[in-house]
Amino acid sequence: MTDQPIAPQPSTDQPGADELGIDIDELRKLFLFERLTDGQLTKLAASGRVRTYAQDEDIVRQGDPADCFAVLIEGEVQMINETVSAGTVAMPRVSQPGVYGGATSAYLGERAPQTYQHTLRATAPSRIFLLPAKKFAYIVAEWFPMAMHLLDGMLSGGRMQREIIDRRQRLTALGTITAGLTHELNNPAAAAVRAVSELRTLITTSRFQLAQLAEDGIAAERLRTLIEAQEACTANLGKQPQRSPLEISDAEDELGEALEELGVSDAWELAPALVNAGFTTDYLQKIRTKVGDEHTPRALQWLAQAIEISQMLDEVTEATERITTLIRSAKQYSQMDRAPFQQVDVHELLDSTIAIFRGKIPPGISVVTDYDRTLPAIPCYAGELNQVWTNLIHNALDAMGEEGTLTVRTAHDEDEAIIEVGDTGPGVPDAIKDRIFEPFFTTKSVGEGTGLGLDISYRIVAGRHGGELKVRSVPGDTWFEVRLPLREPVATP
Repeated sequence: MTDQPIAPQPSTDQPGADELGIDIDELRKLFLFERLTDGQLTKLAASGRVRTYAQDEDIVRQGDPADCFAVLIEGEVQMINETVSAGTVAMPRVSQPGVYGGATSAYLGERAPQTYQHTLRATAPSRIFLLPAKKFAYIVAEWFPMAMHLLDGMLSGGRMQREIIDRRQRLTALGTITAGLTHELNNPAAAAVRAVSELRTLITTSRFQLAQLAEDGIAAERLRTLIEAQEACTANLGKQPQRSPLEISDAEDELGEALEELGVSDAWELAPALVNAGFTTDYLQKIRTKVGDEHTPRALQWLAQAIEISQMLDEVTEATERITTLIRSAKQYSQMDRAPFQQVDVHELLDSTIAIFRGKIPPGISVVTDYDRTLPAIPCYAGELNQVWTNLIHNALDAMGEEGTLTVRTAHDEDEAIIEVGDTGPGVPDAIKDRIFEPFFTTKSVGEGTGLGLDISYRIVAGRHGGELKVRSVPGDTWFEVRLPLREPVATP
């Protein structure tokens, strides 16, 4: 290290600021300078100055020229950052002497940001040691050349690594959701294909049965009566009183015996479809009377097949509606064709995210939703909030493994919406609760997590929406609480 004199620099005091000197013993108490020699401390004290700030006064302001490095001597400060991706993010207040802000990367020279990247605000009456950025850069370069190169590499490499992992985290989440959506779409699609295949056979057989009735000479009015009976039976599908399996079995046996007595072939195969449509032995006698004994066996076969066709059509309708619902959920989740900032029902966002996850939820995990339907629409970036719900639900499922209960609930607290995601997993240890929102911090095994899910969620909630994201946890009962303002933030000039 060298004690080469430092060239004087122009003062960057704001108008009306009180400029004071500082004793080297006071500088030595700050952890940032505790290993400097007396000579270095003397030159440092001569190069900077001390200013006092009132509560809520800005020490440096984001976007202003980065001409000063600030170190807290006493008081309390808070760092505030406004970015396009994360909005306004207010860091926790700190009062430890020696914390710093301002032109912290001035040692990079021309590669350093030329404006402050954050606002540093005094949240209590404070004394700040201010060092001009050029002097700070000279000190780091001349006194700590190796450290400067290491810091340069770490800053550049860390920024690049974070950007890469952030993108990978988003792609991983997208892959997880896509896999779940594909699985969910496969079930109704397969059901529809299977039903259509059976429909082809049933319709073909039904046509031949109807043609055979015509060849047998059934009268037109009797054929109309049969068709009306089929319409009445299909209208009853799904509307029968609740019956136990034993009661249904008894009804099928009774009807099967009656059909067999009339000489109906495959009577025991036809009985279940007829019973499902509310067909009874009494109704059987009515059909027999209206169509005649000679036409009854073939008429009942046609009637049973017509009912099965209606059942297959209902299955196809249900399957395609399920596919439509899933696609609607996916569209709601991704917020396609929508403005980025909008008033939305948060329950729609939560439901769409849960729907996307259905295929990834193990059979042993139950999902419980407890919604406060009086909660009004919230102003938000809906697509980004869906990413928050994805991260929280994904973490909850990982924590529980194969068994447990996932709970998603909402509440209304004056001018805030409260959304909570709870799980019955092992919980978050007290020792790491304060670190889980830090970037790259993860409790998962190597290769299983990037440590960015909660960091991204925090930036979206706190930064983009001016809300809060907190955790409370004991073994078997963990809750992540999101608080979002119900009023759209007013833009500040």
